[in-house]
Amino acid sequence: MSVASIRTPVQEELAQVEATLLEVTRSEIPQVQKMLEHVLLNSGKRLRPTIALLSGRFAEHRPETLVPLAASIELLHTATLVHDDVIDESDTRRGRDTTNSKHHNAAAVMLGDYMFAHAAELICRTEDIEVVKLFSKTLMAMAAGELTQDMSAYEYGQDTMQYFHRIAGKTASLFATSAEGGAMVAGSPEAWTSALRDYGENVGMAFQIVDDILDFDGDEEEMGKPTGSDLMEGTLTLPALLLMEHSPDDNPVKRFFDDEDGKAGHLAEAIEQVQNSDILPECYRVAEDFGRRAREALQALPETADRQALADIATHVLARRS
Repeated sequence: MSVASIRTPVQEELAQVEATLLEVTRSEIPQVQKMLEHVLLNSGKRLRPTIALLSGRFAEHRPETLVPLAASIELLHTATLVHDDVIDESDTRRGRDTTNSKHHNAAAVMLGDYMFAHAAELICRTEDIEVVKLFSKTLMAMAAGELTQDMSAYEYGQDTMQYFHRIAGKTASLFATSAEGGAMVAGSPEAWTSALRDYGENVGMAFQIVDDILDFDGDEEEMGKPTGSDLMEGTLTLPALLLMEHSPDDNPVKRFFDDEDGKAGHLAEAIEQVQNSDILPECYRVAEDFGRRAREALQALPETADRQALADIATHVLARRS
């Protein structure tokens, strides 16, 4: 199922989200406006705002608060990507030049901060202090996940539980907030709100695991980055961790981290071993389990087209190739 067909129930509100993001790009400073347009317009599948909009349709449907919430979530997500590119020294993202490569690191950091501030202003338009608190906690969780990833770079004494904890903060927390926030502004019953948060968190976990699989198995042109990019940056994802578990004594990941002289060869060997083993199917099974949990969480909700669209998102996340 295509993302376009999944978004059908909220197409009109998504257009309003795009209009809100367009407003954000308006600036009296031409250079700032160009930078904002580059990162905000015509980028991404808008999965997170779509989840927020769909989640806000099970109780009192309030587009006037749902749209700012969804736009805020997309702004927050995009701002973190801009900062990630600075940290990772990335020149491209999804085949497009990054802000830091087009300008410089200081400008990219300030642009991310500018978007964080706009996201905060938009979330305040919901006039719901609990939603504002949720937004703040999510930003802290995402930052903690990124800090954990950065501080543990090139450390191979990690395990899968640490990995799951890291991606729960770094990625899944914003998916969870998208769903929970939508439910909250709609005044949904606690059981529905809790179910939607569980749904979002599990979709987010599946999303990140598939992303990490594609880092080893995706098409470089579609992904817009070289195969094994995470490992190059010292980040241990699920495929690399399973490779280390399968071969604890003689492992190319450890050699890549330790041997300065033969890094390219060790990296190529690690990628080859992951690709030519049962590791990627094993990772997909883990992702599918999170997807199953997401769909099961939806059973607490009324059986509507919106619930089906959310279930379709969980399926799409597992099938995507970029």
